Amino acid sequence: MVEGVRRPAWAEISQGALTANAAALRRVLQTTSLCAVVKANGYGHGAPLAARAAVAAGADALAVAIVDEGIELREAGLECPILLLAEVPAETLPDALVAGLTVTVGSRAGARAVVAAAERLGGRHRVHLKVNTGMHRQGVEPAEVDEVIDVLGASAAVDLEGIYTHFPVADGTSDEDRDFTQGQVRALDAVVARLAARAVRFRVVHAANSAGALGYPSSRLDMARIGLSLYGYLPAPELATPLAAAGARLAPVLTLRARVVAVHRVAAGERPSYGRRRALARASTVVTVPFGYADGYPRRLFEAGAEVLVRGRRFPLAGVVTMDQLLVDVGDEDVALGEEVVLLGCQGDECIGADEWARRAGTITWEILCGIGARVPRVVVP
Repeated sequence: MVEGVRRPAWAEISQGALTANAAALRRVLQTTSLCAVVKANGYGHGAPLAARAAVAAGADALAVAIVDEGIELREAGLECPILLLAEVPAETLPDALVAGLTVTVGSRAGARAVVAAAERLGGRHRVHLKVNTGMHRQGVEPAEVDEVIDVLGASAAVDLEGIYTHFPVADGTSDEDRDFTQGQVRALDAVVARLAARAVRFRVVHAANSAGALGYPSSRLDMARIGLSLYGYLPAPELATPLAAAGARLAPVLTLRARVVAVHRVAAGERPSYGRRRALARASTVVTVPFGYADGYPRRLFEAGAEVLVRGRRFPLAGVVTMDQLLVDVGDEDVALGEEVVLLGCQGDECIGADEWARRAGTITWEILCGIGARVPRVVVP
């Protein structure tokens, strides 16, 4: 995909906000190490940019979803541990091991494949064992862990560094969700204790995602895998409490800006954009902004009443979102070509966050951030 570098729309990635978020999270984590999750193009922030900023802010390790993401970070000069968060196909293992990525084993077949690849390559390679404690997506069943350990432990080419699990409802607020998450922690603890009785010990035991790290102190263990909160958002509003108790808060890292590329005075009753979905209630100035659904602005935000910021004020969309552009109704404001528009972020005293987009669009903050396309240039700012 072509990456945008020559258009009047861009994403600013704040090094200062990311550094402050990492520091805030470290205050909560205390002695637990911080693994910055930079998969999905750094949650839309640009993977190499986010990874460098996270490491500079004190992250101990990085985590990605696929081999190509890890190789991209190595080619960008990142030398810290990089964990693959899923078991990958056997044919991609050699590339992962050559790149020095820490691979995940989540099945008996995966264990055999890792041993074969590691022994063919030579040397010693870091491996983490993923245990299924209720997510039912990937991971070894607790009853099968010993068999997998036997396979991995028999090879001198395998450095069985870590063991972990993943939470599906750590951001939930019901008693059922809390009981389930606490049960997952106990299940992992039981597996680790059973293996310790066999003299199998791990240097890194981890379970917590952002929600777990903030809401379940017992899940922090040796390392926490922090994604969303590193970028300045909470998985659930209630999770602000542990941050506040530590005297900390989070700030969004990403701001989406663009410049007005066209200005039209449009008569009352006209219906701008595709589908002519809504008539203007009065004569208005309609400006064109070079950002559309192909860039990550959800089309359904028009019907949901989304707004943008111009001159520190909120203005509504004038018509449905198009692939490459937005139309904004700025009323009688004398907006000029080249003026700045903020789609996500703050301008004056007003702010629009990715969580607001998510609420309006009926989705989650993660999807909004990860949906920001490659055509949007990323620029690091202090």
